[in-house]
Amino acid sequence: MNGMTFKPNSSIMFSAANSAMKMGGRQAFYAGAWDAATSSGLSYLVGELEKLDPKIREPLTSVTWQRDIVARTGGGWVEYTSTMDLDYGTTGANDLSIVGAGSTTIPVMQANTNKNLFKVFTWMHAMQVNFVDQAKMTKIGRSLEEMLNNGIRLNYNKTLDQNVYMGFPKLGTSGLLNDPKIVTTAAENGASGKSEWKNKTPDEILQDINQALVDAWTASEYDLSGMPNHVLIPPSQYAYLVKQKVSEAGNISILEYIKRNNIAVNQGGSVEIEPCRWCIKAGTASKDRMMVYVNDEDKVNFDITVPITRAMTQPSIERAAYLTLYAAQIGQVKFNYYQPARYVDGI
Repeated sequence: MNGMTFKPNSSIMFSAANSAMKMGGRQAFYAGAWDAATSSGLSYLVGELEKLDPKIREPLTSVTWQRDIVARTGGGWVEYTSTMDLDYGTTGANDLSIVGAGSTTIPVMQANTNKNLFKVFTWMHAMQVNFVDQAKMTKIGRSLEEMLNNGIRLNYNKTLDQNVYMGFPKLGTSGLLNDPKIVTTAAENGASGKSEWKNKTPDEILQDINQALVDAWTASEYDLSGMPNHVLIPPSQYAYLVKQKVSEAGNISILEYIKRNNIAVNQGGSVEIEPCRWCIKAGTASKDRMMVYVNDEDKVNFDITVPITRAMTQPSIERAAYLTLYAAQIGQVKFNYYQPARYVDGI
């Protein structure tokens, strides 16, 4: 300053610090520089040369249960959910109900009802907002409560993802991709002698999907409402279908080719093919699994009897914090019809 060329060294820095101590620590900054009393050329703090990105980046993650199943909400705090099944039967020797003029044997219709019970689980999570930490965060325009709230809701959605696709095996439930009552088949080997899609032709891949759709349709007594409209496959197989063309002369991907030429489209329906990380090694002998099913509330769903709720909040003097309890109730995945679903392993 004052025309002087300053060369920082340890003695000058010590002198500046010593002057500051003599002033009782009252040195001040003017226009971003040290005051004249210090005669210091260290003009800026590191913080003043720092460009701060105000966005806080959360962990990379994904939840897809909203895409692949219908959640039925409401019902309150319960122990179980239930469904009712109905079977019809005819008594008498003449099951075709064709009678003659003098017939005395007339079939009688009977109905048999069956009640199914499904487990419901209580989910809870606590949030502790320290009073001092919250006060500090408020000074810089951040909310500790908002951060913790986002983390709790992410935890909740990841729990729902686990429930939907794999269930809670330790608690005796299964999900979309591991229900023991769904028929499981192995993918057939292609001309290469291997069953994996990366070794198959587009027509062989289409055959795997069409065969699963037809098998489910056949088991549904050819009821078109039982024709699968949703296919889940591992992300790597999905990426292969997207990037690989049907042929060198083709102008569409294998994925588009399959969507246009499957049996469901032929019967007036449609099929959505989606990547799902839970399909990875979900099959027998840890093989990759494909699942075809009807994504419809009447065929398969699960209950959220109590959506995530901020149940209660109270201050804690001992912890110098606010404590908040979040709670919810979620039910297991319910297949109302098993016929329209199939697993294919080894793709």
